Amino acid sequence: MTDLYPFQGHYLDLNGLRYHYLDEGQGEPIVMVHGNPTWSFYYRNLVQALRDEYRTIVPDHMGCGLSDKPDDKRYRYTLDQRVRDLEALLDHLKLDRDVTLVLHDWGGMIGMAYATRHPERIRRLVILNTAAFHLPKTKSLPWSLWLCRNTALGAWLVRGPNLFCRMAARICCLRHPMPKALRQAYISPYNSWANRIAVLRFVQDIPLRPGDPSYNLVSSVEAGLEQFRSVPMLICWGEKDFVFDGHFLAEWQKRFPQAEVHRLADAGHYVLEDAAEEIIPWIRRFLPAHPLAP
Repeated sequence: MTDLYPFQGHYLDLNGLRYHYLDEGQGEPIVMVHGNPTWSFYYRNLVQALRDEYRTIVPDHMGCGLSDKPDDKRYRYTLDQRVRDLEALLDHLKLDRDVTLVLHDWGGMIGMAYATRHPERIRRLVILNTAAFHLPKTKSLPWSLWLCRNTALGAWLVRGPNLFCRMAARICCLRHPMPKALRQAYISPYNSWANRIAVLRFVQDIPLRPGDPSYNLVSSVEAGLEQFRSVPMLICWGEKDFVFDGHFLAEWQKRFPQAEVHRLADAGHYVLEDAAEEIIPWIRRFLPAHPLAP
């Protein structure tokens, strides 16, 4: 897989667990935060496109990609812990100013939770089919996520036959369906029951109502979004996403009417994979169009 992922990884020790991340290039920091069930592999093409001019940082969440995959006794698979991990990494790298965040899927909630804790550090935002607020009132949770989140059968389908990862690799790219080698690269870290724990815990941690473990944190992030109204934002949105669909995009646009928005009518949930030939040039234009203050 080195031809698809030609990077030298790094590790941060988090309480005895190895937290993997990429650190490629020099210059202004671009921090890319993935969701579920992807990993830093999702951002590989963007890293290669930017690393000659920028410093690109891409962590693998604990339990994902090349990070360790501990059981529940060694790690708390919650949104709050994810944010603390990201915070620990960026503090370790001394990235305390002029950060651009690139966010996808559940990485949007993790990244924007970090941003609301450190708003003075954030200079630009790139949004890729994600959320930083509760499920829109006009949107219901897709039945497939409900099944995985709430039933023993769904949990077994995720951790047994790896159905969640396999199906995502098949249905989340619609413009450019993934060939077999690419699908295998996406699912390769999740090659056993034990190594699929994070995939399931991410789904089980989706907060839907007060009392859910991450509900109050999401409420706090949602309430804190107003402070980023003046931060330059680029939104690239695959309109064939069955989860983060037009209801979510409408919420982003309502909160950030100044954002630069590009809709991709034929792209699916893995929008950066599906439409890299358009999105990467948009990002490359967006960054210098909003230079950092001297």
